[in-house]
Amino acid sequence: MAITKKYLKSKPVCKVTFELADIDANKVSVVGSFNEWSGTELKKLKNGKFKATIDVEKGNSYEFRYIVDETYINDVEADSYVWNEYASAENSVLTV
Repeated sequence: MAITKKYLKSKPVCKVTFELADIDANKVSVVGSFNEWSGTELKKLKNGKFKATIDVEKGNSYEFRYIVDETYINDVEADSYVWNEYASAENSVLTV
């Protein structure tokens, strides 16, 4: 798992790339407070990695999780983790 952040100088936006490698899955999505938990599907690349880039507003923290073939998982490279009462589980946190 990898999270890459690219800050734009011209806008108060950060381009965040989520990438999962070495994972045996048919479908991977990332859901979080940045997309109102509706999900952004990661594209499966020819090398087997899953990847997606989204724009988020700088100066915020966002809770998120991956859905890998209908199973929720956290990112081991998240900036931190926070307990979520609604999910009764920890969520990954992205800080930009």
